Amino acid sequence: MSLYDPKTTALISIDLQGFIIARPVAPHSAQQVIENTATIAKSLKSAGGTTIFVTVGFSADYADAVNQPTDEPIAFPQGGLPAEALREPPEIAALTSDVRITKHQWSAFYGTEMDLQLRRRGIKTVILTGIATNFGVEATIRDAFAHNYAVIAVEDAMTTFSAEMHAFACERIFPRLARVRKTADILANA
Repeated sequence: MSLYDPKTTALISIDLQGFIIARPVAPHSAQQVIENTATIAKSLKSAGGTTIFVTVGFSADYADAVNQPTDEPIAFPQGGLPAEALREPPEIAALTSDVRITKHQWSAFYGTEMDLQLRRRGIKTVILTGIATNFGVEATIRDAFAHNYAVIAVEDAMTTFSAEMHAFACERIFPRLARVRKTADILANA
């Protein structure tokens, strides 16, 4: 049985942009995640699938950012994120995506037109890649599952801030919400 039908499948790539990919990550390097995502995107597009690249961004005053007290608040630079923080790596920027979405919180669904764009294109399955596994990627996987999409989480096309965080999400959380596969499994299906 086929893992997915390319014509009703979308790749959703999360936060492959300057200020995210520059951080130390594990267990996979940011470059490996970028390369695997680009390879999946090219393969899926050539088979008739959809690609959606998601980045996180805010207004210069961060009025559109979640701003609630936490034990580990995120610090942003004064005056807004610089252009290089928002810039996609060349391997991703060179691809022609069907949809580009800017999100203002972890999930690519919350407060965006993600669900609308997927439904209008007849998408039934979403393939998730990106950084960080247990933040933006996980939040998007949870929302995709709640919106009743079949989800495929590509273990070697995502990474986070420690190998333990990544393993916990991929081994304990994602199997309840998705099918966890490797890049080679995705390519073998297309």
